[in-house]
Amino acid sequence: MAVGIFDSGLGGLTVLDAVTRRLPDVPFVYFGDNAHTPYGVRDADDVYRLTTASVARMWDEGCDLVILACNTASAAALRRMQESWLPADKRVLGVFVPLIEALTERRWGDNSPPREVAVKHVALFATPATVASRAFQRELAFRAIGVDVEAQACGGVVDAIEDGDLILAEALVRSHVDALKRKMPMPEAAILGCTHYPLMEDTFADALGPDVAVYSQAKLVAESLADYLARHPNMLGEDGETRFLTTGNPRKVSDRATQFLRRKIEFRAA
Repeated sequence: MAVGIFDSGLGGLTVLDAVTRRLPDVPFVYFGDNAHTPYGVRDADDVYRLTTASVARMWDEGCDLVILACNTASAAALRRMQESWLPADKRVLGVFVPLIEALTERRWGDNSPPREVAVKHVALFATPATVASRAFQRELAFRAIGVDVEAQACGGVVDAIEDGDLILAEALVRSHVDALKRKMPMPEAAILGCTHYPLMEDTFADALGPDVAVYSQAKLVAESLADYLARHPNMLGEDGETRFLTTGNPRKVSDRATQFLRRKIEFRAA
């Protein structure tokens, strides 16, 4: 049994890298749906269909617990999956929870009424589908009051990263930050609401300026997963090596993943 890490493409490798550092003895299965990336421009039904098919394939690999390291899937498909599709012996978790916990400084199980938090002006950078879902704002509203969230749909950034064109990705990031600042000139915090975006975290931080706290998901997800596994040890993997699956071209995806993580990564066909 292994813990599954799912992403529409390569962005979830930022999460995988963090969780393997935090939990070096846990075997993982990484599944990239590279044949259908990016998810961020698809409608909710399409994202749901692709996500459920991918997660079901990960169950075949022995993953009883799967992390949706894809904000679009977490925003557009997770709640529907948990309410009407997920078997009782399986678990699928999203990546919004650790962000909300960090921003509101309260544990997810804290069901007390919403309260004021220190950060009042938050910039959310995400894919068009995640922005359209308003899932982040909805979950935040359950736990905090008085927080102004300005969302910026970052079209093209995921495509540029997946294509390995980091020069274009940097230019797009700066353009999207400029657009956000025209709507919210002085954000106090910025949420990088896509697991591809940590690859451009330095660019986001530079464009936003030193007074903006940047929340990136990988480390937050790693700590949250470690806590979850400590409370649910039955979901821990037993022996085995981390494996990489893709619906895309394994050689091409392996080369790009090796470039991203700066270590040899070998994918096989899903």
